[in-house]
Amino acid sequence: MDLERALAKTLLKDENLEKIEPRVRPQNPASHWARPILMERAAYLKEMARFGDGSASEIVREFPGHFAMLLFRSRSGEAEIDAKHAHLLVVLGGAATLVTGGKVKGARAMGPDETRGDSIEDGTEQPLRPGDVAHVPAGVPRQLLLTGEQTISCFVMKMEWLEEEKNRKRS
Repeated sequence: MDLERALAKTLLKDENLEKIEPRVRPQNPASHWARPILMERAAYLKEMARFGDGSASEIVREFPGHFAMLLFRSRSGEAEIDAKHAHLLVVLGGAATLVTGGKVKGARAMGPDETRGDSIEDGTEQPLRPGDVAHVPAGVPRQLLLTGEQTISCFVMKMEWLEEEKNRKRS
């Protein structure tokens, strides 16, 4: 028993003080990522991409039903369809063209919920610049296209697409 508790017990003559647990400060369940930290990690991913295929990513944090990640690209990516996750992209730096919708050419299954291919035919193109935010629902083809010396760094939230949302979309 520490000195404060012993003194309080003596002065207050309260036997219940021994039963009281010290208060634990609750942790904040919210997450915050400062831009300088994200940009530092994006610079690291840029270096990693130089030794690979021109892209690198890392999971920042996992949550129930979704996760946050950082993505760096110095070349165009494959066309992708993620049947399970919606993607929310926040452009931190660089520029690219996001192609969504349409049909994936050369589609091949990479797993039960993921398809990849060479390109997207008849998709919608949208330029992405720093500060832009894009949402791509689960099941919608997407592809990031880069030209010349373009690079792009994005903060990405991948969120499980709930069955109720799929059903509502079909109605």
